[in-house]
Amino acid sequence: MTATTAQQMRAWTGPAILTYGFRPFFFGAAVWAAFAMALWVPMLSGHVALPTAFDPVSWHAHEFLYGYLGAVVAGFLLTAVPNWTGRLPIVGWRLGALSLVWLAGRLAVAVSAGLPAGVVAAVDLSFLAVLALVLAREIVAGRNWRNLIVLGMLAVFILGNGLFHWEAAQGAYAAQGAGLRLGLGAGIMMIAVIGGRVVPSFTRNWLVKQHQGALPAPPMQTFDKLALVVLGAALLLWVALPLSAVTGAALALAGVLHLLRLARWAGHRTLAEPLVTVLHVGYAFLPLGALALAAEILAPGTFGTSGAQHLWMAGAIGLMTLAVMTRATLGHTGQALTAGPGTVAIYCVFVVAVLARVAAGLWTEFSGVLHMIAGIGWIMAFGAFAVIYGALLLRMPAGKSV
Repeated sequence: MTATTAQQMRAWTGPAILTYGFRPFFFGAAVWAAFAMALWVPMLSGHVALPTAFDPVSWHAHEFLYGYLGAVVAGFLLTAVPNWTGRLPIVGWRLGALSLVWLAGRLAVAVSAGLPAGVVAAVDLSFLAVLALVLAREIVAGRNWRNLIVLGMLAVFILGNGLFHWEAAQGAYAAQGAGLRLGLGAGIMMIAVIGGRVVPSFTRNWLVKQHQGALPAPPMQTFDKLALVVLGAALLLWVALPLSAVTGAALALAGVLHLLRLARWAGHRTLAEPLVTVLHVGYAFLPLGALALAAEILAPGTFGTSGAQHLWMAGAIGLMTLAVMTRATLGHTGQALTAGPGTVAIYCVFVVAVLARVAAGLWTEFSGVLHMIAGIGWIMAFGAFAVIYGALLLRMPAGKSV
């Protein structure tokens, strides 16, 4: 499949960015993340107003969760599914058309005050719906039944986006609604399932090359499956009963199990290679977010709901996606799988941004300054990714890059 894929990509004579799914969507996701945050910071202070029907906080939450994450998921799956199924990737103008559908969704939500709510929802949801249909066709044609779970999580993500639009159209505060919780829960499960495969696998590969002793526990053993089942149940409870003590207890148990799961992957032995270490740090925000939400449910005021959720939204999703985008871009463009100074700086600045955002929920008297630090750090991290990795994403690949 590799040679055939390479031949197909070399036959494409159009823009380099359309030679593989990760290229337009990773670049677009990074640019959008930086640009949307650059709008959000002055929106938060009341200096900028968008013609959107969403309240400012709901617009911010939607565009990170369903706009940014939707693009990263598309880039990852359009690149990974051909490897899983042995079928050809989508390239060229079909890929370009799908990218434009994603961009149309961002524009429709931004100017939604002047459009019917149904039209806005249809435009935005069409991207994820088309993506799901394309992936379903590939998985079924390739008889890759093992990864139907990924398609199922994507379907839940789409359902969450539709519910978010419905809540916003009803005038509800969608940023704390069931639509956000459902989409965020789907994103967290994607990290738990896919991250649970790639983190120990990439760690093992690196440790073997370094000739270091004991290796991480193999992925998806009985303990991993138990941890995933508990997390899935806890997330369902959180969507349906976000303030229940039962939900808090379930999230606490899930957090503990996933901390133990992470400890089995030997992350402390990868400090010499930040490209591997960052995967462990990103995954660590998953159990930390579960524990913080559990604490907030069981003892309100501990973290603040928004601060606790940002351990998942900014921490787990933000850092894990950055980690995957940097690694995948390097690997698929024929670069050495090592983090250079610029990449390390991206990771460090982003972690500071996450910690500042969580701290804003803990020390509300300093929330203005902390929000500013978090916003600037976010813009710097994604802006740097767009500049540093854009040079790889926008140019024609060498023949050996695939």
